[in-house]
Amino acid sequence: MVTNGADDVLRLRERALTLPVSAVSPAQLTDSFTQSRTGGTTHEALDIMAPRGTPVLAVEDGRVAKLFLSKAGGITLYQFDPNAEYVYYYAHLDRYAEGIREGDTLLKGQVVGYVGSTGNASADAPHLHFAVSRLGPERQWWRGTPINPFLIWRNAKL
Repeated sequence: MVTNGADDVLRLRERALTLPVSAVSPAQLTDSFTQSRTGGTTHEALDIMAPRGTPVLAVEDGRVAKLFLSKAGGITLYQFDPNAEYVYYYAHLDRYAEGIREGDTLLKGQVVGYVGSTGNASADAPHLHFAVSRLGPERQWWRGTPINPFLIWRNAKL
């Protein structure tokens, strides 16, 4: 179930999350959350365009829940927030930051990887595919209720 997650967006705004791509400002973001994708799915994420190799930053303190290589997302990292209430998904990475391991504690602003175009991303359009979901009681890194990350940084009307 997809929701605009107004309560979640407000809570996440209060945390002053770091924008996950170094040298990109909120004014440069474009909302891609509701865009259609192949197979009739919805994007449910924010694509942040940046040159290949641009540092990708942890949006807040937390821990690495999963490092994963997938056909669609390529090199990915799932991060739980400090209370394992939300999961942050970083995809299409060129590579992980040196020494990143599952279970590691992350600090807000820490480099976790680098912008790339792995998985099904176009080699000509490196970007970070960034998603936020509210976790269910099972705390499954791959499953949650999607929240539009664009609304966290752009303060768009909820």
